Amino acid sequence: MNNKIKEWLPVVILIVLIFLARMFVFSPVRVEGHSMDPTLHDKQRLITSKISNLERQDIITTKEPDDTNLYVVKRIIGLPGDHVVMKDNVLTINGKKYAEPYLDEFKEKFKKDKLADEYSYSTAFQEQAANATSFTTDFDVTVPKNQYFVLGDNRLISKDSRIFGFVNKSLIQGKVLLRFWPLNEFKIF
Repeated sequence: MNNKIKEWLPVVILIVLIFLARMFVFSPVRVEGHSMDPTLHDKQRLITSKISNLERQDIITTKEPDDTNLYVVKRIIGLPGDHVVMKDNVLTINGKKYAEPYLDEFKEKFKKDKLADEYSYSTAFQEQAANATSFTTDFDVTVPKNQYFVLGDNRLISKDSRIFGFVNKSLIQGKVLLRFWPLNEFKIF
């Protein structure tokens, strides 16, 4: 009996450690939809950290403030206390301009054909893009304490803080660390 316990103890300890890490440290996530294109795509699989510090331009998973049954993947644009302005597709935070290189691909496609080819899977998205005058609509917000201003990278179709408002820190599930599926698109963020 004693030998059986010694044999199985490492396995039991490993299972408990994996369970605790899953519960308190890491969480798997599946991307649903196109709001983070071109950075993340529908049906990709991610790992998020529940214990990471949140910084500007981090990609996170969060509950939607207006429907806490839904989890979404978004990018943090404004931290608590930030004054965030978008004017003519130029992001300014607290008076400093911020580059958004992750948008370059879609901004070029928007200039070329208003993303008509990219949105071939949805006539509604094509119409929305055709009627848009800029890739990101202008806004001017100040982020309240314990709140975050989040946007999807696919600004024309993303439901984000421009629609559902600021995200309370308590709604944030975690910071995206890596994309593990599909395997050929593995990436550490």
